[in-house]
Amino acid sequence: MAEQQQKKHLHLGAFMRPVSLHTGAWRYPGAYPDANFNFQHIKSFAQKLEEAKFDAFFMADHLAVLNMPIEALRRSHTVTSFEPFTLLSSLAAVTDRIGLVATASTTYDQPYHIARRFASLDHLSGGRAGWNVVTTANPDSARNFGQEEHKEHGERYARAREFYDVVTGLWDSFADGAFVRDVESGIFFDPERMHVLNHHGPELNVRGPLNIARPPQGWPVIVQAGQSEPGRQLAAETAEVVFCAPRNLEAGKEFFKDIKRRVVAAGRSRDDIKLLPAAFIVIGDTVEEARAKRLKLDSLVHYESSIASLSIALGADASKFDPDAPLPTDIPETNASKSGREGVLKLAATEGLTVRQLAQRYGGYSGLAFVGTVETVADEMEKWLVEEGSDGFNIGFPFLPQGLDDVVNRLIPELQRRGIFRKDYEGKTLREHLGLKRPKNKFFSE
Repeated sequence: MAEQQQKKHLHLGAFMRPVSLHTGAWRYPGAYPDANFNFQHIKSFAQKLEEAKFDAFFMADHLAVLNMPIEALRRSHTVTSFEPFTLLSSLAAVTDRIGLVATASTTYDQPYHIARRFASLDHLSGGRAGWNVVTTANPDSARNFGQEEHKEHGERYARAREFYDVVTGLWDSFADGAFVRDVESGIFFDPERMHVLNHHGPELNVRGPLNIARPPQGWPVIVQAGQSEPGRQLAAETAEVVFCAPRNLEAGKEFFKDIKRRVVAAGRSRDDIKLLPAAFIVIGDTVEEARAKRLKLDSLVHYESSIASLSIALGADASKFDPDAPLPTDIPETNASKSGREGVLKLAATEGLTVRQLAQRYGGYSGLAFVGTVETVADEMEKWLVEEGSDGFNIGFPFLPQGLDDVVNRLIPELQRRGIFRKDYEGKTLREHLGLKRPKNKFFSE
């Protein structure tokens, strides 16, 4: 086992938009209430994460305020957040190595815009950009983009697959050596090294070429987070990193095995993709102290917020249900997140929770959590790595700055001591951090 541990190393992302996934984070004693919308704070967080040698700084995104009642929305610290590209471009100037991953929707944007923004971020950061491909689960987003109805789940994923092909094709508009910049002849680029895409598909028509040189990484790293059947297949065919949300190690191992199998079936190597489950980490001097921190944090969530969070996960208005009765079993499917709904139903059935108890779970943070001492948390993370439950984690912090400082200053040194996390960066790009190959140009041999 010791030999195997030396061969495997954790990859760690930091979930930083919002800066904490917990609804009560901004109210925790000593926390920064404005941490999610204060650039000086966020800059400091990014620099600390880089000092700790994290692979990437990850930003989720929403194209509408969260679809919850105003009574709950007024308590949310995510109502005001920076637009990802603007923030990450700013962070690129004050960091040198940490990866910068932004979320961008294939449903409510155009591939030319997405290709150009990510190529620009990759150039500005020296090859540190990543694109989290999402189809957008919030149905309220449609009304912000001139549409009355959210696209059906299957339609969104079909568009996403074509969208990926167009964006990656646009990134390959120029060969790596296309820009000769020959001052004597006056030739700036070689037209023979430029490809016009001329894509005509079921959803998209894009001529090209992209008006920016090929990104330093070839393509920014492709990240995907869907866990439904279409989401898993899209990940297997296109993704290089998968953010996922298994509730325990057994579920993580099942997901890991399934995705790796699909990747091989799609004609790729199982090493072409890294699986990073979300992990909420609370550190204490003792396990009891860590649990007390978590209980204090959970106590700061109002029922108005918790029932709204449950409604979002379920895709149905949970406030109409009897709070002290079991969750109804006849809740119809909606056009929101399929995997989110399935997670609620499975948790309710497995643990026999009432609506109120479910709301309490979802009101704070309901996913995978490592709560304990530096040693016990490191033990759990190591077990996931060795038993192939994950290739690492996308870490969520309970409150900031203390929760982040606990991970950076206490947990990371222990992982390094065990030889399962880097002590320094070996490369400069996000692909190099993750051990991913630079993709070949689709249209030119180099």
